[in-house]
Amino acid sequence: MTPFGQRLRELRAERGMTQKQMAEAIGVSAAYLSALEHGKRGTPRWILVQQIVACLNIIWDEADDLQRLALQSAPKVTIDTSNLSPKATELANLLAAGIEVLGDETLEDLRLRLDAAIRHAGR
Repeated sequence: MTPFGQRLRELRAERGMTQKQMAEAIGVSAAYLSALEHGKRGTPRWILVQQIVACLNIIWDEADDLQRLALQSAPKVTIDTSNLSPKATELANLLAAGIEVLGDETLEDLRLRLDAAIRHAGR
C-alpha cells in the first residue's frame, strides 16, 4: 500500500463511503480504485486527485496533503545513478536490495535523516 492509498482509504472510510460508491462518483471502476488504494497502480493523474478531493469534500491543507502524497506514492521507482558517484550507486542498490526487510520504525528514521540531509544540501 502506498501513502496515498492508505490516506485515500482512511478518508473514504471516515465518510462512510464504499469503494463502489466512490468509484462511481469519480468515474472509475471499483477495481481501479481498489488497485490504487493497494498500491497496484502508478501515481494518479492530477485530474483524478482533484476529482477525489471534490468527492470527499476536502479543502485546503488536507487537499494539498493528498496531492503531495499522490506525487510521492509511485509504487515502482527507478533511480538513474549513471552520472553520480560510486557512493550514490552503492546507496541506491543497497536500499533497493534491503528495503523489504526494514521495519516501519527504521524506514521512518531513514526517511527523516535523508529528508534533513537533502534540505541541508539544498541551502
